[in-house]
Amino acid sequence: MNPSEEFVEQGISQQNLKRVSCTAVLTLAYQSLGVVYGDLSTSPLYVYKTTFSGKLSLHEDDEEIFGVLSFIFWTFTLIALFKYVFIVISADDNGEGGTFALYSLLCRHARLSILPNQETIDEKLSSYVKEGPSDQSSSLKLFFEKHPRFCDGLLIFVLLGTCMTIGDGVLTPAISVLSAVSGIQLKITELHENYVVIISCVILVGLFSLQHHGTHRVAFMFAPIVMAWLICISGIGIYNIFHWNPRIFHALSPVYMVKFLRTTGVEGWVSLGGVVLSMTGVEAMFANLGHFSSLSIKMAFTCLVYPCLVLAYMGEAAFLSKHHEDLQRSFYKAIPEAVFWPVFIVATFAAVVGSQAAISATFSIINQCCALNCFPRVKVVHTSSRIYGQIYIPEVNWMLMCLCLAVTIGLRDTNMMGHAYGLAVTTVMFVTTCLMALVVIIVWKKNMIISLAFLVFFGSIELLYISASISKVPEGGWIPIVLSLIFMAVMYIWNYGTLKKHQFDVENKVSMDRIVSMGPSLGMVRVPGIGLVYTNLVSGVPAVFGHFVTNLPAFHQVLVFVCVKCVQVPYVGENERLIISRVGPKEYGMFRCIVRYGYKDLQQENYDFENRLVSGIVQFVETGEEFVLKHPLEWSREFKNSAAEAFYAPERTLLNFNKNKNTEQSSCDFQEMKPDAGHLETSLCKDETLHILNAKESGVAYILGHSYAKSKKSSSIFKKFAIDIVYAFLSKNCRGPDVVLNVPHTSLLEVGMVYYV
Repeated sequence: MNPSEEFVEQGISQQNLKRVSCTAVLTLAYQSLGVVYGDLSTSPLYVYKTTFSGKLSLHEDDEEIFGVLSFIFWTFTLIALFKYVFIVISADDNGEGGTFALYSLLCRHARLSILPNQETIDEKLSSYVKEGPSDQSSSLKLFFEKHPRFCDGLLIFVLLGTCMTIGDGVLTPAISVLSAVSGIQLKITELHENYVVIISCVILVGLFSLQHHGTHRVAFMFAPIVMAWLICISGIGIYNIFHWNPRIFHALSPVYMVKFLRTTGVEGWVSLGGVVLSMTGVEAMFANLGHFSSLSIKMAFTCLVYPCLVLAYMGEAAFLSKHHEDLQRSFYKAIPEAVFWPVFIVATFAAVVGSQAAISATFSIINQCCALNCFPRVKVVHTSSRIYGQIYIPEVNWMLMCLCLAVTIGLRDTNMMGHAYGLAVTTVMFVTTCLMALVVIIVWKKNMIISLAFLVFFGSIELLYISASISKVPEGGWIPIVLSLIFMAVMYIWNYGTLKKHQFDVENKVSMDRIVSMGPSLGMVRVPGIGLVYTNLVSGVPAVFGHFVTNLPAFHQVLVFVCVKCVQVPYVGENERLIISRVGPKEYGMFRCIVRYGYKDLQQENYDFENRLVSGIVQFVETGEEFVLKHPLEWSREFKNSAAEAFYAPERTLLNFNKNKNTEQSSCDFQEMKPDAGHLETSLCKDETLHILNAKESGVAYILGHSYAKSKKSSSIFKKFAIDIVYAFLSKNCRGPDVVLNVPHTSLLEVGMVYYV
């Protein structure tokens, strides 16, 4: 439901709707300052310091300073403003942003899905927007279909960008807080470096301890701080421009970039790794799109963030042009003496806020990875009842805190952190550019020339900065590389192991011919009750069911195979969540329920799932059975695929049994109403309905497969290491499916099984 519909439902008139919508956008724009733009706004703390940290510090005449400012201005304008705000943010996936959102768009339009169990019926989802293909997009899709290895390569490329973004979540808090706190040494010169590190660590622990309160509360606390910070640095920038060097406006000419590279040569090229730090936070701006809205983020950036940061960089450059000796402490030195302490306090708070953007973006990305089978299952807590995308992940939060403390204590140098940070930032930006080039062709159906122009223009700029950052690998640039390789290994192995287990399920599922040959009793004692067998299959009978009945030949009179799966959309509406179908003939009493989630949905059945499921089955029996009775030939064909007819089960409290009568569903039971007499079909449906309702009264049991994956004896040593050691360790220590699905333990029955993959 969009905000406009929500306001109308709340009784707001159409005349006031526009005013309310504007207020909502302004409120979200204000909140985005604290969550989205904190990282980007604190970049002036360390950009000039890192840029002039190498041999470039020997060149201190105005031409070098003007050249660095020119690079900062045009990079900030072209990448942050034109690329991200004007272009990339428009490529949202139903309001969601980030690397995986772009990948999800490509998967839907070019069938590059890494998710198993994808069906044609999923394309009928209201959020599954898909237009007809153009000639160029069709040829590109055909290329990926003929060369599946390129699909795997694209997945690895996406995981690289994702892992670098997670690396940002580690480096941003460390460099921001340490840069801000180190400013105190200008006034308290005898303060030892160890105390600065200790103070920074205490602040970091406090920041991560606040995360469980949620983005919504954190945003309202942090937004005033970022606004005060932007006003402070822009005001100081204006003062420094007119007080020290009004000619600094000349540096906005791109001519100074050419002069800079011509004068400094290789040293100037290497220093660009510091210039790129002015872009930190732009990817978090896109990744946090789901927390707010596209319009609110664009409004906050163009109206406040962009002009304030440009004035801040210009003011600091104006100060440096007259104080060449202060290159390594230019930010705090440029602050007028009268306002130093107030600005220092605001800077410290702003540095804490700056870390929030990277932390929130990391939460969003990990949640998407879990849904797309690229990360072990973790606990995801939705912290806002109003804005669905705001989440908190405890395990990831504490992991980030430990890594931040390790980087802060281990390096103790913001220049080395800046080198590491620059490589992570540029890599993520380049991955986004490549994915956007594909989105322009495949999703937007634009000409390939436009896509290539976008790729060449922005890609060449980012490759320039990547090449400069790579030269800093020995000086701290190795940190994001190591972190990314570790996270990529975890993600790829988890995805590989999950797909292999699903492949085993598909190859070993029980055939329908065998089920039918057993007769209505399935060769077992059918006891009262409903049995919910959780499976990864959307068709057929899972091997875990055959394993269960082989060892315990008794089962419930109503059997439901429940498949919980994720689809390539961010959200699935509650009225499209469940798909009910029949497995086998009517007298067998077997059904299938497919529960669909988007990659941003909270996968937790805490909304009275039992009653909703039984409600959907009853609706299917009373309405969906008409299809079987009127179209026996079609039923015969569908029966071969183990389902008579799919039926959507929307969320409702009234079940239409026929045109005149209904059944009301309460939280615990069902109240029966007599159907019209004289209709044989209705009478038969009523008998089965009573059978199902009586089975529910007898109790519901949850049967989950507790499977263990093991590699085959003929597998290579690499596969054995990946499956038997890494995947087994991750499976043992991640959250179990019963916890994720919120299955009541009193009704849980686990069936152990070994999968040889």
